[in-house]
Amino acid sequence: MFRSRRAGLVRQLWRHRCATPGPEDGHGALKPAAHALFKKLKDEELELLLQAVESRGAGQSGCVWVARAELRGTKQALPPQVLLCRLYRWPDLRHPHELKRLSCCQSFWGWGGCSEGATLCCNPHHLSRLAMPETPPPPYSKISPLSCPWTEVSEHPLPSNPESGCNTHGDWRDASLGWSIAKDVCWCKLAYWEHRTRVGQLYAVHDTSVNIFCELPQGSGFSLGQLHAERRSQAVRRTRNKIGRGLLLSREQDGVWAYNRSDHPIFVSSPTLGPPSARGPPVRKVLPGYSLQVFDYECAAGLAGWRRLGDGPYDPNSVRISFAKGWGPCYSRQFITACPCWLEILLTPPR
Repeated sequence: MFRSRRAGLVRQLWRHRCATPGPEDGHGALKPAAHALFKKLKDEELELLLQAVESRGAGQSGCVWVARAELRGTKQALPPQVLLCRLYRWPDLRHPHELKRLSCCQSFWGWGGCSEGATLCCNPHHLSRLAMPETPPPPYSKISPLSCPWTEVSEHPLPSNPESGCNTHGDWRDASLGWSIAKDVCWCKLAYWEHRTRVGQLYAVHDTSVNIFCELPQGSGFSLGQLHAERRSQAVRRTRNKIGRGLLLSREQDGVWAYNRSDHPIFVSSPTLGPPSARGPPVRKVLPGYSLQVFDYECAAGLAGWRRLGDGPYDPNSVRISFAKGWGPCYSRQFITACPCWLEILLTPPR
């Protein structure tokens, strides 16, 4: 009876794999490694994994723990988190450093330990894919002290090492920046806009992360579906239908990160995404399932009192995110106020 139940879970998990295999190896090449991993998981872990892949991350799925020491000596060629992400999310995924662990995962906070027999969460929906730069910096380029590596994305975002899943920095404080994470401190306020009209009141964020979504039967956070406007155009209605699970916004030691939880891209503009000499903050496209560092506190400190060419005074501590529609020189909409649905993140400056 127990064997048939376990075999049924494995069969269901295999049916939910990505329809299109990766470019280098098909599902047949991953099958022995996947079954070797499934054998190491307890029945409860298999059930949690099945719930996560069936819901595609819509609900609050639990951690799926695997002991890394147990995988040594097996035919497991890939790290378990990479294997499951390739099976259920991104068939073209190659390396662990392409992934970023989400703050909803217990491994993000260092749970599971960093000892020889430590466990690691391999829930594929507790991980996101890093939004890589569209244009890489020139080789051997030098960066001035007042600027930052604007086009680079860290291969090892803090505080969670994506390969080990361990928090190696313990206390979330940086004396040089003068800020620390505390739940009783409002670190940002959210404003929701439809074209040029702000809808609803400012939403103050005290927790280290917040979900921003349209309408969900479960979950907590900033629900845009509860904000009512007197009249809405068809463009706004169509775009609101695309917001879905929206995004996860989290404040971490190296800055503020946005994870796109929806089925459509989001577009981000931030003062720290481009060099100060630019005429305006660049607009970055973030695909579904990807994460991007949308604000860098260290870079922002170097922008104090800076004015962009061609711009008047601007808030160096604000981020703008448009749902489904882009704007700027590459798009028909030149300004974000032409976008149907967008979000303004007003960050509290570090003290």
